[in-house]
Amino acid sequence: MSWYEASEEPEMVEHGTVSGLAVTGQGEPGGAAYGVSVGALYTVMGALGAPMVPLEGRWWVEDERSPFDVPREEWRWHLFLRLPDDTVSIGRAREEARSGLPAAARVQHVTYNDGLCVQMLHSGAYADEPASLARMAALMEDEGLVVNGLHHEVYLSDTRETDPEKMRTILRQPVRKAAPGQPVAEA
Repeated sequence: MSWYEASEEPEMVEHGTVSGLAVTGQGEPGGAAYGVSVGALYTVMGALGAPMVPLEGRWWVEDERSPFDVPREEWRWHLFLRLPDDTVSIGRAREEARSGLPAAARVQHVTYNDGLCVQMLHSGAYADEPASLARMAALMEDEGLVVNGLHHEVYLSDTRETDPEKMRTILRQPVRKAAPGQPVAEA
């Protein structure tokens, strides 16, 4: 299955190593810090001359509560744009972009591997994601899987889109088999 494809039903998939541009921050999705960071990513991507790809985000909270019970300004994220596999260095592009956008200095070249994941295509508003995440958690429980990484979203539609009919997001959760006797965690 392609990096940018997912079924409308929860499924288990394996994703290998990818590299890309990333910025880490904290704040409400669509807020000021988020917006500046997205702009920095796309500015560096443009300076590289790389093809434009969907924005991705890895999300977490440093709180015991469900993320949906934590104020959104406390949410933490790694925003990401996948690079072509043959990209070697971003230094020159980052410096070129930095002259017009100081936040470009925070853009890093990173590599990671999601490995085994449960994922699905969520169609609709971001506020409706908990229902899709619950379906993913049910598959995880049925398969004896536990969370093994950050919640990952791939925004197939523009993140500024407000029409739920046009909103498409791949929800992806890295997982692993639970150890014997280990309770299955929720997505």
